[in-house]
Amino acid sequence: MAQTPTSRGRAQDRARVAGGQDHEVKYEAKKEGVSKDAVKKAVKSAGNSRKKVEAEIGRR
Repeated sequence: MAQTPTSRGRAQDRARVAGGQDHEVKYEAKKEGVSKDAVKKAVKSAGNSRKKVEAEIGRR
């Protein structure tokens, strides 16, 4: 039996910022109006939670 597709994985993925994936870093940088380097530093210091990264960027 095939499993029914769910959006659960997608929702969990959108809640994270993958600091090693250039397209995700670029997206977050453009969205927040900061450099890619600032996003990478925020991911490194706050973790990969999108809310925590956005809060960290807002503090700077």
